[in-house]
Amino acid sequence: MGLTATQKILAAHCGLAKIRPGQLIEARIDLAMGNDVTAPVAIREFNKLDMGVFDPNKIALVPDHFTPNKDVKSADNCKFMRDFAWSNNIAHYFELGEMGIEHCLLPEKGLVAPGETIIGADSHTCTYGALGAFATGVGSTDLACAMATGKLWFKAPQAIRVVLIGKPQRFVSGKDIILHIIGLIGVDGARYMSMEFCGEGLRRLTIDDRFTIANMAIEVGGKNAFFPVDDVTIEYLRSRVDRDYEVVTPDDDAVYERELVIDLSRLRPTVSFPHLPSNTKMIDDAKGTAIDQVVIGSCTNGRITDLRIAAAIIKGKKIASHLRVIIIPGTQSIYMQALDEGLIKSFVQAGCVFSTPTCGPCLGGHMGVLAKGERALSTTNRNFVGRMGHPESEVYLCSPAVAAASSLTGFITDPADVSAGPDATNKQAEAAL
Repeated sequence: MGLTATQKILAAHCGLAKIRPGQLIEARIDLAMGNDVTAPVAIREFNKLDMGVFDPNKIALVPDHFTPNKDVKSADNCKFMRDFAWSNNIAHYFELGEMGIEHCLLPEKGLVAPGETIIGADSHTCTYGALGAFATGVGSTDLACAMATGKLWFKAPQAIRVVLIGKPQRFVSGKDIILHIIGLIGVDGARYMSMEFCGEGLRRLTIDDRFTIANMAIEVGGKNAFFPVDDVTIEYLRSRVDRDYEVVTPDDDAVYERELVIDLSRLRPTVSFPHLPSNTKMIDDAKGTAIDQVVIGSCTNGRITDLRIAAAIIKGKKIASHLRVIIIPGTQSIYMQALDEGLIKSFVQAGCVFSTPTCGPCLGGHMGVLAKGERALSTTNRNFVGRMGHPESEVYLCSPAVAAASSLTGFITDPADVSAGPDATNKQAEAAL
């Protein structure tokens, strides 16, 4: 019986030739990450162990959830994490001004490479599977142990094989693909399983599409996501990763619990209605719902491709008069690139607000908290009750294209409805896609 890619990475990291699903293993960790919410808890538990950090070059600390600090408590948490980083010579501590949203920042900085094992005290750590790595979220106490020992225990996961075929239609992106999958199998459809993607449809996906899809594997209960390394991956890694890495592929006779075949040509822009990511509707059934706020950004859709798509639709137009539109780049580098390309100017002239990189409104933290009865259309990853503010507010999840189009009308809108015709904006949107 062969191994999946995830099982092969984990086996290599615990010194075994083979492992079986359900087997408890202790694996070596290549990178351990925490943020300003989870790291302070981990540091307190770490201090109880009376041990030093296992390797200051293999720990990353990113203050991104409540930064710039929204109140005294968030400032105290960041200071606590900052003092720990400095006193332990943590190489990868990213302070305000050079930081970004963790799951955009770590790949950008070259801290993730194929074949590696990464844990993070944040559920969306599974994002890094887009680069052919094993990456998963853990609790703060697990992070504490990993920072001390460089190892962590896992239960070897079963896997779902997701075969992507066909060519996506116009305005269908990675976000629409993963929302479709979540709607198809439900929020527990891949519980503690690795989601391993393959198929000729992969060549139609940008690296940013892959990050978005991998990011939301947790929304079906997945342990991790895994994309094979191809020319798209290698091109992304070329200027970022200067160390040797191992490209891992599944065995031909690998055993999968389930196989899904997704024909990308049949998908339409997709929206998740409250209060679960699995409550999905295609745009034809979703459009017309009135909204109060739009958020474009987050670790799911705050990359440069996302901003280009949104700006191409919005450029030269005005957002709906009653609407608040918040644009949040994933990192400082993305911020600068958006500035150089004139994207920020397009957003601001249209009436949007452009933010510093932060998780902010995604978790109801700051920079866009909702009042009672308000609705937000957002490119973030969760729409649970009270996720973005008041428990009687609502969050709808969508792609940057749908978010941008809806910004112009004030209700959920098909991007094709505002980009029809051979004008320059339409051509730019098609080029960005």
